[in-house]
Amino acid sequence: MASDDADTLADLRIPADPDQLQRVRKALMSAATGVGFNAEDAGQICLAIDEALANVIKHGYGGACDRPIDMCIRRLEDGERCGIHVSIRDFGRQVDPSDICGRDLDDVRPGGLGVHIMRSVMDEVEYERAAEGGMRVAMTKWVR
Repeated sequence: MASDDADTLADLRIPADPDQLQRVRKALMSAATGVGFNAEDAGQICLAIDEALANVIKHGYGGACDRPIDMCIRRLEDGERCGIHVSIRDFGRQVDPSDICGRDLDDVRPGGLGVHIMRSVMDEVEYERAAEGGMRVAMTKWVR
């Protein structure tokens, strides 16, 4: 996978405020369609990232809207295929990455499906504790 600064499509720092999600969606749609995703796939990528950011706001920061979220959107190229890589970094509560899982899909009730959505939409989803505190989630999607 080639990755250098020339492959960075957007570097964002946003407050953990749900009102900022529209700004993120706009940047993501532009980046994803620029890489070669059709509008439907770009919309699905936006949904997955929306879910990840909602999880940071709710679980990482307990709803506090003034905490920072760093996000980097990169173009990927690997041989004949291209894709998009999005990393999201928060500075909130740390959890064991192996404990991050969606609830049982047979448990029908509102909410709680973000992890399932992220994993079904994206080709790769990885969580890690950041050395300086907080969490990092990295997601990759390849153009079909």
